[in-house]
Amino acid sequence: MASNFDNELKHQNMESQIIEIADRLRSMRESLEIVPERAAQTCDIPVADYLKYESGEMDIPVSVLHRMAKYYGFDITTLLTGEQPHVHTFDLTRKGKGVTVQRQRSYNYESLAANFVNRKAEPYFVIVEPKEDPEIKVNSHPGQEFNYMLEGQLKICIGDKEVILNPGDSVYFDSGIPHGMQAMNGRVARFLAVVL
Repeated sequence: MASNFDNELKHQNMESQIIEIADRLRSMRESLEIVPERAAQTCDIPVADYLKYESGEMDIPVSVLHRMAKYYGFDITTLLTGEQPHVHTFDLTRKGKGVTVQRQRSYNYESLAANFVNRKAEPYFVIVEPKEDPEIKVNSHPGQEFNYMLEGQLKICIGDKEVILNPGDSVYFDSGIPHGMQAMNGRVARFLAVVL
């Protein structure tokens, strides 16, 4: 019974976080006087999808947040937390204490440098839960990405290529190419992702 309660609480927290991020995304777009059509074009998505992200109706992919932050010159930490990064020398993140971003029910991103000002890269600890749906959802974002596998097994699709990562394996790729991932063998996959 506690397990169902815990899962429901986790789901409510995830929904609340999605709505808070959506509100901040809309507020930032409006403060910069950017119309939804232009924001959608920046993210290379249909306007209807973009508006669903802003309303909290649909989960916002990290790639959309990266594109908006990079293109319009604000820090992704501001979108995720509502606070400005403030550290200039170093940002120490203790185990399990990074800023978390839960995407859907199967993804959890933990930012490992959220408080560092003017980051050149976005490092994340990523947990991918196994799911029954065999379809891999893809996304893309400007720049490059590096993934280093820590635990489990992960299938990554990059364009028309498919690779399987095991602990100790890594992949570096052009993140402008549509890519997606899936935990394998019914087990959780954990990896370090660095988005440049």
